[in-house]
Amino acid sequence: APPETRASPQAQPRSGPAPITDVAKLCVCDLLVAQCDVNCCCDPDCSAADFSLFTTCSVPIVIGDSRLCSQKAAVYSLDVEANPPERIFKLIDQVNPSVFCIHATNYKQALSFSSPEMPTSENFDQLLKRFGSAAFSAEPDSWNMNTDAQNPSDANETYRYVYGVPIQTADAFLRLPSPVVSSWCSDANPAGFLVNQATKCTRSVSVEKCGNIQAVSMLFYINSSILAVPKSSQMVNITVQSIAVQSLNGMRSLLNGGDVLRLPMILDELCINIVLGVSYHITYTDAGEIIEAAASFVLGAINQAALSIQQHFEISFTQVDTKPVPLSGNPGYVVGLPIRAGFRPQGYPFPVEILFANTNKYGQLTILQSTSNQDCLAAQGARTPILFGYNMISGCKLRITAAMKCQLLTQTLLDLLKGQSFPEYVASFGNSQAHNVLDWVPITHLRIAEQRIYNTFQSSCQIPVALEIEVKWTKYGSLVNPQARIVNVTATITTTTLKQLPSGRERTIPIISSVAFTDISSPAEPGYKAWPTINVKLPYDFFFPFV
Repeated sequence: APPETRASPQAQPRSGPAPITDVAKLCVCDLLVAQCDVNCCCDPDCSAADFSLFTTCSVPIVIGDSRLCSQKAAVYSLDVEANPPERIFKLIDQVNPSVFCIHATNYKQALSFSSPEMPTSENFDQLLKRFGSAAFSAEPDSWNMNTDAQNPSDANETYRYVYGVPIQTADAFLRLPSPVVSSWCSDANPAGFLVNQATKCTRSVSVEKCGNIQAVSMLFYINSSILAVPKSSQMVNITVQSIAVQSLNGMRSLLNGGDVLRLPMILDELCINIVLGVSYHITYTDAGEIIEAAASFVLGAINQAALSIQQHFEISFTQVDTKPVPLSGNPGYVVGLPIRAGFRPQGYPFPVEILFANTNKYGQLTILQSTSNQDCLAAQGARTPILFGYNMISGCKLRITAAMKCQLLTQTLLDLLKGQSFPEYVASFGNSQAHNVLDWVPITHLRIAEQRIYNTFQSSCQIPVALEIEVKWTKYGSLVNPQARIVNVTATITTTTLKQLPSGRERTIPIISSVAFTDISSPAEPGYKAWPTINVKLPYDFFFPFV
């Protein structure tokens, strides 16, 4: 007998399961039932006589998954030189020339679409347990849940949080409850790093059991410390930033002692101090390390008639030593986002983003906001942000009497049209930084006098009646992904002349504010690099003896 040989323990070629789909039996152009489709060379309903009438094969090659490095392919063609013409079928091994391809398949269920399991009264509880969480897998038993076992190769690796990675805590991860299957809250939703989220869901409660429901207690959201970086022993405690108490009628009041832990308790047939909302704020470094975590709570009360409550949850992130200012693009402006504006205070070398009224706290360029009654005096202080790319017009009506003072009326209308603090600069890009002076465009102010004359005052009085803002922008950067850049902003005040009206008479004047965007981009012309020049030096006797 020949000597016994043993296979080498070296790496053996991996082969996945056999493809479920046989490409020889697959035909994507077979659309008619029990009929031959014209020019469909893979149609099993076509006979040799049908193939002789074909002019071409509409689908010349059929493959399974184009991402595989090597696979079987069914090739169809017509032999037009034969009499009559006939179809030629070949089954070949096709090689994918791409560097990024699937060499071996080891997940059988991924080779075909699985038939979904329909919920019934018998399997509903099982399906809810399997798919009712925020994340699930088709093969949960294959998960390796032993996170304590560390790979020896990871001993010298430096960990850091990256975008979207769940924020780890001492026991699991930071929870941000959210609705999954229905509107009811699921506590299995992890909070992702740098992913700002806002959720709301419904939770079943009762006064008798409110003290035993963990999800309505402050302790449930702050009792676990956050890992500064993944797989780290350094912990960051969650501190209580503020506590607001909401009454049964919806009124809220801020507590002075925000760091006091208030647990649910029953008082006079009411359950008080139940959590209605939580807002997390995470501070991190540019190295992906969490250094601070704070939570703001909204506590409320329920009575005997309440069967459920609606909870709100939010999470936001701020990099350390930075001011959280929302951007309007990165870098170019995005259509529909506010235009950022600012002014340069005395002694400052660069513009500073301004704070307008309460409706405009992030330094945005605004115009007059129209009201339902169209009364200018009632519209004072109402502003709306100018959104990039949106032409806007708003206005109101001013009722003028002979008793009005010209100077006071002029100043009132200017404040109405321009606001209390009209900016001096506009950001060229949606992400322009305040210290980059060249990224800010000064606003040009113009004044135009109309020829209309209203008989109101004894001596002529010039009052502003319209503000027109024109924003000129251009496409900047690559032709593939151009960015919107503001290059000029002009604010034009239109005035009119008023004269005296008879005593007791009134006149109504329209006040208009408008914004127009103008694209001044030059025609896009693709550029090409110059042809390379070859610097060739021939020897002096190269053409000897001809020269």
